[in-house]
Amino acid sequence: MEAYEAGQRVFAESRPQEFAAKVPQLPADVEWHFIGHLQTNKLKLVLPYATLVQSVDSERLLQAIEQWGSVHERTVSILLEVHISSDAAKQGFTDAEILSVLGRTAGFPHVRFRGLMGMATLTEDTAVIAGDFARIAALKALVNEIFPDLTDFTELSIGMSGDWRLALEAGSTMVRIGTAIFGPREY
Repeated sequence: MEAYEAGQRVFAESRPQEFAAKVPQLPADVEWHFIGHLQTNKLKLVLPYATLVQSVDSERLLQAIEQWGSVHERTVSILLEVHISSDAAKQGFTDAEILSVLGRTAGFPHVRFRGLMGMATLTEDTAVIAGDFARIAALKALVNEIFPDLTDFTELSIGMSGDWRLALEAGSTMVRIGTAIFGPREY
């Protein structure tokens, strides 16, 4: 509430259960983003409230979101998560998969493709991080060139509390800086 009272109106959460619990705790004019890994069995906790799902990381999840939107007669705004880091455990589409999905947007009438999201390699090496961010920014530029009809494809969500400055230099339109504002998550 302190952040809300200071003027913040966009909030995000990375865990479906916490997302669903926090939404009713803040006023209705909050714009909620979901930024974590989302399993298809947790859609009902997130999609009724999310203004933007930043972390669509697989074709299976994308199909489930389309199905949910069809059943509930809603269009869901999303970012496609790109696997840009060298960490094999990270989620996300390859560049080729992104281009394939965006070539078939007509098959997703209940999905509004808004841009790309990615996380850099977890390292202290700023050159590696900057390289990861440059790669995803280049992919977004390529998408905008190949698919000029995707006029809503404007967002580039890269950068977190430790690397947001590098993300802004690469053209980020959204940074995820909850730890810098609220402190480390207590588990």
